Amino acid sequence: MTKKDLKDFLDQKVILYNTPKFIDSDPIQIPHLYTKKEDIEIAGFLSATIAWGNRKSIINNAHKMMQLLDNSPYDFVMHHQESDLEKLESFVHRTFNGIDFITFIKGLQHIYSNHDGLEAVFAKHAQKDSLQASIHYFKSIFFQIDHLQRTQKHISDPLKNSAAKRINMFLRWMVRPNNTNVDLGIWTSLSPAQLSCPLDVHSGNVARKLGLLKRKQNDGKALAELDQSLRQLDPNDPVKYDFALFGLGVFEKF
Repeated sequence: MTKKDLKDFLDQKVILYNTPKFIDSDPIQIPHLYTKKEDIEIAGFLSATIAWGNRKSIINNAHKMMQLLDNSPYDFVMHHQESDLEKLESFVHRTFNGIDFITFIKGLQHIYSNHDGLEAVFAKHAQKDSLQASIHYFKSIFFQIDHLQRTQKHISDPLKNSAAKRINMFLRWMVRPNNTNVDLGIWTSLSPAQLSCPLDVHSGNVARKLGLLKRKQNDGKALAELDQSLRQLDPNDPVKYDFALFGLGVFEKF
């Protein structure tokens, strides 16, 4: 397959999967429940944080998270009392437990109270064609609050060679324009050109079959290699191909 043929093939798959029906089986449906910017980004961040394992379970537990936050995530983050956090203790999604959830609420309050919110933190260390340093910086700021060491594992660090799939997915949701009613596009200080593909087992396997990726592990080095390949296909919006790679892997068993 020539580079042109590959681009044409993947562009068609983007058109096929980058549609509102994609939302029905994806955790991106959770931030779509809200209209206020801060509600959208908090709902998106928390949903992306638990986005591993069975997709139905992810969506169910993300809904449960929102219910525990009284379906007003920003208001809860900013105005909760210590006693309000007790009901979060029972939450569990795989290894993310109630103590982690409470820590994340406090971390978010710290970000909004002292650092002008999530978008400002990620924008501060953004590079021309990468947000991976931004993720590292965000993690260091987020965990300035008191926390258990174990909770840190729920935010990956690309500078420690992690592909950081879940947080790259969250960034895609926030930054890519809402021109097909899938991604939300509420962060205008960042550009789709800076995004990295949410690399997981599905997108990684498809990328290897298509010759976009040679490295066998789905780690930070693999992400950098895949980024380079996707930017050759579309330097302005390389992460649109996440829809193609994921759709081919999950829905077509490519």
